Parts: sequence; C-alpha cells; structure tokens
Amino acid sequence: MDRRVVPEIGPSRRADRVSRRRCLALLAAVAALMPRCAAADDIRFFRIGTGPTGASYFPVGGLLASIISNPPGSRPCDVGGSCGVPGLIAVAQTSQGSVENVLAVGEGQLDSGLCQADIAFWAYTGGDLFQSRGPLANLRAIANLFQESLHIVVRRESGIRTPADLKGKRVSLGEEGSGTLVTARQLLRAYKLGDKQLKPSFLNAGAAAEKLRANQIDAFFQVGGIPVPAIVDLANAVPIDLLPVDSGVAADLRKLYPFLQLDVIPAATYTGTVEAMTLGIGAIWIVGAALDNDLVYGVTRALWHPSTRKLLDEQPLGRQIRVETAAAGLPVPLHPGAERYYAEAEQKRRKEAEQAAKNPPKSP
Repeated sequence: MDRRVVPEIGPSRRADRVSRRRCLALLAAVAALMPRCAAADDIRFFRIGTGPTGASYFPVGGLLASIISNPPGSRPCDVGGSCGVPGLIAVAQTSQGSVENVLAVGEGQLDSGLCQADIAFWAYTGGDLFQSRGPLANLRAIANLFQESLHIVVRRESGIRTPADLKGKRVSLGEEGSGTLVTARQLLRAYKLGDKQLKPSFLNAGAAAEKLRANQIDAFFQVGGIPVPAIVDLANAVPIDLLPVDSGVAADLRKLYPFLQLDVIPAATYTGTVEAMTLGIGAIWIVGAALDNDLVYGVTRALWHPSTRKLLDEQPLGRQIRVETAAAGLPVPLHPGAERYYAEAEQKRRKEAEQAAKNPPKSP
C-alpha cells in the first residue's frame, strides 16, 4: 500500500499479509469442497473486509457472508436452502478496521468492507485524515447497517471517572488503521488531551481487553455495535466501568463532526455496568463503484430477502440491521445496483399500500 496514504494510521504490512494469506487459504479450502461438477466460472468469490476478531465487525461480516452466499449445489431458496446470490461464495476477512477497509475497497483490493460513517465520508471527500491522500471518489454504499457506540473501558477499581482523568495513564487508543483510533483522538482533543499527555498503545479490542484484565493498561477505547464481544468477556472476568462523555463535549464534537450522534449504552449491557452517555456512529457496508451492477443488486436483494430476517435476528447486532434505515444517512452514494433494489422495493411497497387502501379488511 502507498506509504503516502494516511501515514500516521497506515495498516501494518505484516498484519495485512497475514490477513490476506488466511483469506486466500480459506477461499481455496471452500473451493475444494465445491461439487466437482461445478465449472470454475460458476463460482464468484466475494470478500468482506471486517475488523479484528474481538470487535463487532467480524461477527457481523460473517453473518453477511452467510446470508449472501449461495455456492453451486446449494438447495434452492424456496425449499429452505440458500437465498443468496447464485454461485457466490462470500468470506469475512479480518482487517484492522474502517480505515484499512475503505482504502482496500477504494483501491480494488477488497470487494466490500464495513466502516464507520465518518471514515467513509472523509475517504470519499478527501477530508480530514485523508487530505494528503486525496478523495476515494469511487466508494459506494450497499446499506447503513447499524449504529456503533464509543466505549471507554476502565477497571472499576482504577478511580478513573471521566475521560479527563486519562491524563498520564496507560491507554489503548485502538489499532492502527481503525476507526476507533480516529474517534478516540477526536474525543481526547475535546478534553485537551493528545498522545503526548498519555502513555498510549494501539491495540485491537481483544488484545486491549486482555491487557486491561491483566492490569497492564488503565483504559481502552473501542467503537463497536453493542455488545462488543471482547468487552462482554472482560466484564464477565473483572468489574469494569464505561466512562461517560460529557454532554457539552459531545455537543461541541457534533458541530465539528456531523456524523457523530448522541448515544447511550444502557445499564447492564455488560455485567455490572451502569448507563453511560457516549457518541454513536453509523456502520456502513461499502463497495467499489466498478463492481458489477447485477452482482450488487443480487447482494442487496439477498440481504433483505424475507428469509434473511430470521438469520439477522439470531445476533444482537443483526437485530439492528433494518431495511427501513438502510438508505438513510449514507455518507457516500448508493451503488447503482443497490439503488435499483431500493427503488424496486419502494415501488412494491407503494403498490401494496394502494391495494390495501382499495380493499380494506372487512369489519367482523
């Protein structure tokens, strides 16, 4: 990857190579299991850039991959089989998060990826942390999936009560290449803190949770849909608190960064925690503009197929993925294939509403 691209948060070359090797090995293994009668051109692989395994993007990416996949030889949709895109094998690929995903999708190294709404907007417009690199104007959206929440996690015994108390502390700000790192630095600036006022480290959610559990760091930041798996495991092992964001600070940040929202992490989301006011950010599923229109149409249709609802409802975050909000608040344009699906779905909804109005149910 170009060293000029966002140098302060560029992804680790070693981690990128490991992730790609794992993905390629998985694709090869899946292909080997396909029926031998299936021709090679019947199969289309589709990679979804997610995040570290302990964060929320990875399980969501796996869920999306299972929904849109429909390998050769699968049972037909109408008899309880796959309702995904015929011949498609989708794979959730680990990554460092939002920044790595938008760069990889924008440069054609990934078919799609999950990312924070603010990261997608800045990448698309070439603003903020992407100023030196320039805009990735070929980014497009499939859907706005769910809202993520900023978590600031400390051990309950630490005595740390607000983000201002993090001065001089050992704090993980999020992995290099992640949206968490970007959001953490935005919040800390609002509290007049920077890396130099902390003892910073740059860990993914799983590693940060382990180090907090071992009392090797004092706090960590994580942006993720609730509940974040690594924080669930941590809270079950040691008492933790979630630091609240001051309402005045949140209001000021929203003026600077319009994609940030006021959010609340409910009490008992994690064992023993109380309600915490924080910041919320939309999680977007993005693709490249050059991706085939029919393919993206099929992926979008599979995502919202009636049979998909049951699969989505099996995960806490999946239950938040709703077609009603899929096209709302997008920071980049819809891909034409996705746009076609939503236009058809809206037309169908209107026709059904008209029919219902013409034939109201009879009173008993």
